This record gives sequence, structure tokens and C-alpha cells, in this order.
Amino acid sequence: MTAALRAIDGVCAWQGRAMENDPRWRFTLSRDNIAEIHGALAAVRQRGLAWEQMTKADFPLPGTAGLLAEMAEELENGSGLANLSGLPVSEFGDRHDGGLRHVWYGIGLNLGVPVFQDCNALLMRDIQDEDQDTDALQGHELTARNGSRFQSSKARTLSNSLLRFHTDRTDVVGLLCVRQAKSGGVNRIASSVTVHNAMLRRRPDLAALLYEPLHRARLGEERGGELLSYALPVFGQIEGRFTSHYSRTYVEAAQEMLDVPRMDAAHWEALDQLHDLAEEHCMEMTMQTGDMQFINNHVIYHARTAYEDHNDDPGGASTNQRRLLHRLWLATPNSRALPDDHQVLWRNVAAGTVRGGIAQI
Repeated sequence: MTAALRAIDGVCAWQGRAMENDPRWRFTLSRDNIAEIHGALAAVRQRGLAWEQMTKADFPLPGTAGLLAEMAEELENGSGLANLSGLPVSEFGDRHDGGLRHVWYGIGLNLGVPVFQDCNALLMRDIQDEDQDTDALQGHELTARNGSRFQSSKARTLSNSLLRFHTDRTDVVGLLCVRQAKSGGVNRIASSVTVHNAMLRRRPDLAALLYEPLHRARLGEERGGELLSYALPVFGQIEGRFTSHYSRTYVEAAQEMLDVPRMDAAHWEALDQLHDLAEEHCMEMTMQTGDMQFINNHVIYHARTAYEDHNDDPGGASTNQRRLLHRLWLATPNSRALPDDHQVLWRNVAAGTVRGGIAQI
């Protein structure tokens, strides 16, 4: 192996079965933590601040800071996963004016800097089944070379279909479960470090290909993104730290573009093996109402099974029971440095910088 092709040791290289029973990534809010959150919410609402206007100073959580610091350490220097449970969603309500968005955004501010999730400066995305063609509505349609429609990653996220293993375009993605589906919607989480190490053992030739740039489409991201692509490796290492950025949908979309070099069979085989290894080594969990899940995208791939939603029947017992998650993308102050060739995506590759998200063009 060359110097670049080294296995990564440490607790970030975990196995799914063992991880399911490991308490290191599970955290719980105490009564005092919840009382402090109520107090911070009351203060910002008394001032009339919209959640988008808040800064960390507007939502101080000094009594919860130790807990959040432990989570930040686990995310960057531990397993890369932290689940914080116990938020009493019903006490805040899930309407735009109910306070829950203030609380969720305020917790996020105490872990990092929220970055934009689309070209319209969106800071909090509602992950739910939109039950409509979001690509067409937002002008992000892509026609494949065979004339068929190609569905963007964002459109797939806003459906009840399964999501393949991928990373998000941010240091840490946070999900707050407001309501869970009737069935399905299981989170699947795999250590990308473990996937990388397993590929090095089994097929180092394929692992080497994933250290080379692969073209990805900017479909559904920047304005005009359906016409643009960028080249970025799937795997990277610097200063003994690992990073992986991957979504097969963006790779497939790029291959539908006429000006992008065609991938050969070996590259597709490498991506197939990445998926198979993630399946082999992943863990599964179902979030419950009030759970907050944080994932370090540099060391974890995540996926979701398809789900069946509750019927949204006005006046019926299941009104407003459809699956709903609130998503934040966070640039974290203790983040790792990234290789120089990752600048095309992250813009800033130095440790601890505000980076990632969608550029506002």
C-alpha cells in the first residue's frame, strides 16, 4: 500500500452490532437541562426574536454546556455519533409559532454554526414526505441521456422512499424527531472508517480508486446546479484523520451530463462494494419523538428504509401525525482539517472553520 492507503484505527472504526449496545453515543436531557431550555426559550420569545435571528448568545445553556461538550467530543474524536433524548416536544408544540424551532435551533447553536441547506438560505429543513414532484416545483429537473427523468437527492429525501447510504454536505447533521412514521423509516448508520478499512483488506485496488476524484452533479443545490459538476474523491486522509464524502445519486446524475468523463466498470464496482460493506457493518435504530440525532459526516454514512405514513385525515384521530423530522447542518468549532482537494466542496478546509452547506449564488 502507498502512504495514503492506510487503515484508520480508533473508536471511529466501529462495528454495527457492537455499536447498537454501546452506551457511549447515548445522552439524555435531565430535568434541569429541560428547565434551562424552557428559560432560554422564554427569554427569546419575550424579546420577540424569530428563531432564524438567534445567535448562541441569545440562547445560553450554561447548565447544559457540559453535556453538549461531551457530545461534541464524541462526534469529532469518538464514534462520530451522538443521540440526545428526552426533549419534551409536546411542551413546545411543532407549529412555526410554538417554540420547538427556537429550541432546536438554539441547541444547534450551542454545538456549532448552522449552514445553509439550499440556495435560498434555508437553515432548517423539514424532512417529510412532500407527496409531490419537488424537482419540478423548484426547477431542478434533470433529464437522463435516455430521455427519462432523474430524481435529485433532495427529492428522494422529501419522499417516503428508502435513502441509500450517503453523507450530507456539512460537518455534522442534526435531526430532531417530531413524529415518527406508522411503520418503517428506520435509520441505518455505518462507520465509513470501517467501510474504508474493510475495502483496504479485501480490495485495495478498489479503495485506491476512491481516493481519486469522481465527478458529482450539483443537481438541486446551487442555482443552475443542474448544469454544473465538480470532481472530489470519496476518501481522504490528512494528519492521520479520515474523511469521506459520498452520495451515489450525485455521481449517477453527473454521469448523465454530456461534458462529464464516463466512469469505467472498476469505479462502479468500487461504489458497489462501498454500499455492500456499509450494509454489512451498519447498525439500525428508530428515532422516537424527542430524540435528537447528530452524525459526523466525515466518519459516518447514513441511510433510511422506506416508510408508511399515518393518514393525514382532517378531523380524524391521526391528524398531524405524519412523520416529521427537523434537520440542521452544523459547522462545528472542533472539526478536523481536510485535504486540499476537498476545497471544491467545503470551500474552507482548515480545522474549526465555518464551512460546508450550499453556497448562496
